[in-house]
Amino acid sequence: AAPAGAVSFGVKHTEGVSVDVASREEAKGECVPGSGTRWPLEEGTVLRLSMSRASSEVNDNKVTVSFYGEEGKPINQAGVFLTGIGISLDVDADQDGVVERNSPNKASWAWGPEGHGAILLVSCDREIP
Repeated sequence: AAPAGAVSFGVKHTEGVSVDVASREEAKGECVPGSGTRWPLEEGTVLRLSMSRASSEVNDNKVTVSFYGEEGKPINQAGVFLTGIGISLDVDADQDGVVERNSPNKASWAWGPEGHGAILLVSCDREIP
């Protein structure tokens, strides 16, 4: 997807995003915000984007890829806005009818009338071959 004439690229991103640049041959390290690092455009180069925490609002993080020509002059840019989604399995772990986000009983199981812990049933059969 690089523009015609581009021979290298650089990546900038907001603080909440981590970007790893890797090629088929070897990992090329991590891009640090504002580092100015450039990588050659090679077939098989991959950008891996990740976020370590949920976003506070929609599209609050951004990654910008800048493409450069032979003489190091900028040719074009491409960008993407990211929203990190937090997923948590919240359960009624102490079986009192209240779902609690940080229940200490989520990490263990005890059987019986005074028991605690979550029951999770997963359907692992194959409905359609």
